[in-house]
Amino acid sequence: MNTGVKITAFAAALAATFGTAYGVGQGVGPVGEPVEAAHAEHAAAVEPDGGDGRAGHEESAVNTPAAGGLQVSAGGYTLAMETPKPAQGKSVLKFSVKDAKGENLTSYATEHGKELHFIVASRDLTVYRHLHPVRAADGTWSTPVDLPDAGGYKAFADFRPAGKNAKGVTLGGDLSVPGAYAPRPLPAAATTATVDGYEVGLGGGLAPGRAGELKLTVSKGGKPVADLEPYLGAYGHLVALRDGDLAYLHVHPNEGGPGPEVSFTATAPSAGTYRLFLDFRHEGKVRTAAFTVHAGAGHATAPAPTGTATHDAGGHEHG
Repeated sequence: MNTGVKITAFAAALAATFGTAYGVGQGVGPVGEPVEAAHAEHAAAVEPDGGDGRAGHEESAVNTPAAGGLQVSAGGYTLAMETPKPAQGKSVLKFSVKDAKGENLTSYATEHGKELHFIVASRDLTVYRHLHPVRAADGTWSTPVDLPDAGGYKAFADFRPAGKNAKGVTLGGDLSVPGAYAPRPLPAAATTATVDGYEVGLGGGLAPGRAGELKLTVSKGGKPVADLEPYLGAYGHLVALRDGDLAYLHVHPNEGGPGPEVSFTATAPSAGTYRLFLDFRHEGKVRTAAFTVHAGAGHATAPAPTGTATHDAGGHEHG
């Protein structure tokens, strides 16, 4: 992948931006898979205040795109959740993407090995699922999911319609799991996370309106993991959600691999707290390491290294 991932709506070139307007990272995959430049053109009306109603001096001084995934309809498409109230525990989610005529979209471009990327996260950012739904001939998508807690969730559909000039879109829709709801506190900021016996270290930080490098280093048993396996055309896959409104960003790594380090270039669109979810594959299994990161004035950007674990960050369920 090119030495940097630029996000303007979903992405491209030298910087990737947290909270983009409908976007994913763009570049050339480090394992030889080209990432289509259409990600750089994710359609959306870009708000100068970064989508959070604040046009602070630092944020407004740069061309920072609006937060992405905050709308159920954008670019002529609408996310229609057919199962907006899934049961607690294991269930099946069904949804479709409607075009401007109200018909199900059935023709998608393949990006990072998939026609559509589907993310579900709890509103308190302690549960995260990266799902791989299956599309029926009529355009209806379905996927099994395990949502362990009652409460509010948000689903993100990240896709690009087929067509030479089609632009990438990220849509967000709400889910509600019935039952007694007890929100959990956001895990504290830390520079290390553990998952399934793997330790992942986070280096670098975020600053509003300024590109910076995030380096994630994977080890196990105190030894660097230098044989990470490709996942979605890369050696690492990063999704970031902004605490409060769950503004969405999906990026891919800078050139490098197969480990132990996976590097991303990122810019926060505003001061605040972000939750990072790193997917990596090793020994045939995808795992997710989660981090809480602060950006901007009044936030510590280099917390002391401490172990951190989300309530249920891991979640790669295939339809």
